[in-house]
Amino acid sequence: MSRPGERGATVVLCGNPRPASRTLAVGLAVAAEARPAGPEPIVIDLAAAELDRAAALRQVHDAALLVVATPTYKASFTGVLKLFLDEIAGGALTGVVAIPVMTAGDARHALAVEVHLRPVLVELGASCPTAGVAVTGEAIDDPGPALVRWAEAARPLLGRLLDER
Repeated sequence: MSRPGERGATVVLCGNPRPASRTLAVGLAVAAEARPAGPEPIVIDLAAAELDRAAALRQVHDAALLVVATPTYKASFTGVLKLFLDEIAGGALTGVVAIPVMTAGDARHALAVEVHLRPVLVELGASCPTAGVAVTGEAIDDPGPALVRWAEAARPLLGRLLDER
């Protein structure tokens, strides 16, 4: 986690219970594709031992673009992420553009990003204008090709929304 209080930043929030996970790497790759000319994203790794939860919550509230990445766990997102998101009041993320991202071992779990993670982000007030990103199987280690296809569709809309901030 870095740069507390920076408004309009890209924030990557990782809900993997293991620090410095492959899920975090996928979230960072999504951020790079979504906002390629933007500054380095702020990273909030919920598994990090030195996590300052109050600062992390402020950074999430202040984000222009919030990438929420989590592994699929029992067909949904992790409890670590759920506990963090429960600290955010409904509607508090109004004005934040969010991209839900889930990694999964099998493509059968790809819909979980739309069915479970997107509704929570919308309930918190975030706008999720693009398709969620599901990275599965071996693509987790090299998500580039799948993300390029996603970004071709998402980047024009994200660019307009983020330029308006």
